[in-house]
Amino acid sequence: EEENENGMGERSSSGDENKVREVYERAISNVPPSMEDKQHWRRYIYLWIYYALYEEMGRHDLDRSSKIYDACLDLIPHSKFSFSKIWINAAKLHIRRKDLVSARKLLGKAIGLCGKERIFTEYIALELALGEVDRCRSLYTNYLKAMPHNCRAWSKYADLEKSVGETERCRAIYELAVAQSALDMPEMLWKHFIDFEIDEGEGDHARALYERLLGKTGHVKVWISYAQFEGTEVGKGIATAREIFKRAHDQMKDAGMKEERVLLLDAWRVFEKTKGDAQNLAKVDGMLPRRVKRKRMRTDESGAELGWEEYFDYHFPNDEESNAGNLKILEMAAKWKQAQAQEDSSSSEEEDSDDE
Repeated sequence: EEENENGMGERSSSGDENKVREVYERAISNVPPSMEDKQHWRRYIYLWIYYALYEEMGRHDLDRSSKIYDACLDLIPHSKFSFSKIWINAAKLHIRRKDLVSARKLLGKAIGLCGKERIFTEYIALELALGEVDRCRSLYTNYLKAMPHNCRAWSKYADLEKSVGETERCRAIYELAVAQSALDMPEMLWKHFIDFEIDEGEGDHARALYERLLGKTGHVKVWISYAQFEGTEVGKGIATAREIFKRAHDQMKDAGMKEERVLLLDAWRVFEKTKGDAQNLAKVDGMLPRRVKRKRMRTDESGAELGWEEYFDYHFPNDEESNAGNLKILEMAAKWKQAQAQEDSSSSEEEDSDDE
């Protein structure tokens, strides 16, 4: 009786599993009518993913699960759009099946047909876990040919070379990266390049990079970072750091960059408090501005007035001294003009008296 009950239980379980499989088969047969609208396909492919996971996790049939992924990939119109998730799931299943060759072939095919960033990153992560550095280099080369603007890819490639002790290769990759005409996050790339040189103890290289970067942008954060670098062990010392702060301040003053000057002076003040002395700290404090509330008229794109708004302006001590000198000149000019007017009026009165 027990054997009969066990047999009935197994048949019942097998029957339920077959019903689940039939439901999945019916579901995936409803292919989206449009080969152009990716949004409908985005939901549809999850039916295939759930089906493949059911076969792998529920029925432990890895071969059938792999065939499901293959059938899904054959169905997707890759010339119109593709889905990196399907490619990656299928490749990882090959790895769980201990079929590394098939996984590599599939990921290589994915790069050709899909070419999304996630395909490259997953493939590189696989080869890196296997210790295949040369394969990683080859993949990064193709990755950057496809996406030369991708700063994150350049940084990861440089980090790979640094991790295996290839300092010159790492430096050459950064040089190629910053030479690109278009980058999505150039500030991140320059920062990583400078940090790399500082970590290597190459102060002169880092200094040259800061100067090159300042030739491209005069952003206040670059100036602050440059000055702080000079105050470290790798830099030339506190005196050079002060020269950088002063140089930045003078340039921003000439350009009328008030808010940037405030940020710079705040950073300079913190620097003097931590590494400087009381005399230089007092000097920087004397350069800090007064914040003044003002009003100005708001206008729209057409120039129509929208009403008054309040804003904060900054008055710097040095600027006020120069402004005071300018005001004195204007005052003297006004007095001279007034005197000229008085002389003209007096001369005209004399002419009138002579006529009488």
